[in-house]
Amino acid sequence: MSDHTEPYAGPLPTVLGNGLAFLNRQHRDWKITVLRTSLDKLAYQMVFPYLSIYIVALGASGTQLGIVNSIGMIIAGLCGPFTGWFIDRIGPKRIYLIGIGFLAVCYLTYGLAQSWEMTIVAMIGYWLGFSTSNHSCATICGNCLVNRDRATGMLICETVAAGFLGMAGPLFATWLVTLYGGVNITGIRPLFFSGLLITIGTFIIVLTKLSERKWVKAGSHRPHLFRDISQVLKGGRHLKKWLVIASIAQLPLGMVFPFTQVFAHQIKGANEFILGIMVTGSALSSIVCAIPLGRLADRIGRKRVLYITMPLFWISNLMLISATSTVFLVIAGILQGFFFIGASVSAAIERELVPPEQMGRWVGINRFFKMILSAILALSAGLIWDRIGPQYIFMLFVGIDLLIRLPLLISIPETLHGNFKQGAAGDSEN
Repeated sequence: MSDHTEPYAGPLPTVLGNGLAFLNRQHRDWKITVLRTSLDKLAYQMVFPYLSIYIVALGASGTQLGIVNSIGMIIAGLCGPFTGWFIDRIGPKRIYLIGIGFLAVCYLTYGLAQSWEMTIVAMIGYWLGFSTSNHSCATICGNCLVNRDRATGMLICETVAAGFLGMAGPLFATWLVTLYGGVNITGIRPLFFSGLLITIGTFIIVLTKLSERKWVKAGSHRPHLFRDISQVLKGGRHLKKWLVIASIAQLPLGMVFPFTQVFAHQIKGANEFILGIMVTGSALSSIVCAIPLGRLADRIGRKRVLYITMPLFWISNLMLISATSTVFLVIAGILQGFFFIGASVSAAIERELVPPEQMGRWVGINRFFKMILSAILALSAGLIWDRIGPQYIFMLFVGIDLLIRLPLLISIPETLHGNFKQGAAGDSEN
């Protein structure tokens, strides 16, 4: 019997070792997008708890708040397929920089706005910037991560962006709003100038650190916009199903989230501290759950994890409208974080449906349908707020998600091991 035994390697060193191994094998461009996305999320999470309240304080009604979001979404949606085509042809970096530029214009315009009509220009800048920069980010992320790492990689980004920095943003914003006079126009306005400075910083990072890499198939035909876009949709009927699934999945960005903080403030009486805690709670969900659920999605499948996150977001909406105390509002905010976790898992599915050289166009086509449907429902939500009742906005989304998206999601193959592409090929043969 030997006197020398191997030291026990506990679970913590193993986890750290696996984490470092994961990061070491990833492409540098993916790491740059994680950094940029995280800083962008910091800026947005500072503004988000107060954005709709700010627009309403400038004179907008619920319907007009819906109009502000709808116009920006429609314009961004119409640009999506063209943006994707350019990304596939010239690479994502220049498109990325254009998108960040739009975000800078957005924050500047919000900060200078003197009426709610000016916020339409700011919201157009936001949705164009968000859509275009995220489109580039999605292409880089989709092509740099392999299947076995994809959900984990996306949810690492979610943990850092919507998690740690997502918590820091609302906390800093609460301090700044309180310092400048509370939840009113004067108190909220400095947040936009803070967001502008962070956005300029992200522009410099992408400009100086991101490579000029692009994914163009060798010997590809002469570019033709509409032929190239239509070529992507020839992958089978499940691709078209996914367009419906993905469009419904994004509805909360225009239909739910713009009204959540206004509802909590005006209907439930939440002050700036509770509004900040709700968003911080959402970020906490990402810190605690995002990476474990990402690893789970890379082992047992993406769909099974979505079956966990979707009902938790439904409960969040129902708790918001039935809340009788600030405790329920905070819990609703915590559960809202599962929307962003589910969105990252859905994004992993989306990136696995087409080859790398079609990624930009495919994401652009998805963006078009997502934005157009979101715009319609955002406008409808504003009308519902003013004419029927605010609570019905949140109930309507739960109904749509439960009755349409869930059955469609059940009907498509799992994508973890490439089954989707095999199924799509089978569709084209039948």
